[in-house]
Amino acid sequence: MKAGKQTTLRSRAAVSGIGVHSGLPVTLTLYPADAGTGVVFIRRVDGRRQREIRANARSVTATELATVLGDASGPGVSTIEHIMAALCGLGVDNVIVELDGPEAPIMDGSAAPFVQAIDEAGIVSLPAARRYTKVLKPIRVAKGDAYGELRPYDRGFRVEVEIEFDHPLIGRQALAIEVGPATFRREIARARTFGFLRDVGKLWGAGYALGASLENTLVVSEDRVLNPEGLRFCGRAHPGRLPVRARRPQAQSRGAHRADRRSLRLDHRGRAQAAPARTRRAAGRDRGAGLGAGPVLSRAQARHIPGRMSA
Repeated sequence: MKAGKQTTLRSRAAVSGIGVHSGLPVTLTLYPADAGTGVVFIRRVDGRRQREIRANARSVTATELATVLGDASGPGVSTIEHIMAALCGLGVDNVIVELDGPEAPIMDGSAAPFVQAIDEAGIVSLPAARRYTKVLKPIRVAKGDAYGELRPYDRGFRVEVEIEFDHPLIGRQALAIEVGPATFRREIARARTFGFLRDVGKLWGAGYALGASLENTLVVSEDRVLNPEGLRFCGRAHPGRLPVRARRPQAQSRGAHRADRRSLRLDHRGRAQAAPARTRRAAGRDRGAGLGAGPVLSRAQARHIPGRMSA
């Protein structure tokens, strides 16, 4: 992510859909915000403001099947991956995200509808220097043969990702990409949620994937994709609160949500965070952390499944 001026939206934007896990209807509205605001989620219930939660690593309260933001009073908003990816990928620093439901809408299962809404609203510069996270030394979390790692990288934000599933249609896949607005729109934004048919019963029984469908989730059975018309050949990105100047090699076997959170928490101990004119070093320790099993995948009897990004 390049240093420069902070940004926000030129005007309001909104999208409506259902939550992939709750199955409840929800409208997500984006509002311009002043410099230094960051990304702030506001939850409304019956038209009244109920919760206000800043989107940063310290606000993450759960990562199983979705990333959940909350505070001392409990969970606040869930399944924020696609809207956060869109804001980060397009370089939007300051925005108010208002929801009238418990989780962000799944839309078509990708970040593309959020990118479209942001593009229609427009992005403008603000008269304040952009703050960013600069990684000063390697930071790694691991469990078994899965790991996530941040490395110093002075030319922006590069992502190197590898996934491996014991499934003939997925197997091992890798992506290396310099992430910026152009590459995010072209290579990443349209990546979709996918799920395994074999896990749908378990997910429903646990109260998950109640809003998933063949329209918003790729469904993988033992030998085929049940809705191949929805395949898109692209990658996946997941952001933090501040723009990152780093190289991020990441080899993971499932469980990316938790690894993302742990990497960001470790980053607060091993990076410098400052306006471009001034850098502050923070001593860091490389502390081991677990990667979750994450959502395994599912289908829908014509209608339900879980969340994860496909490549």
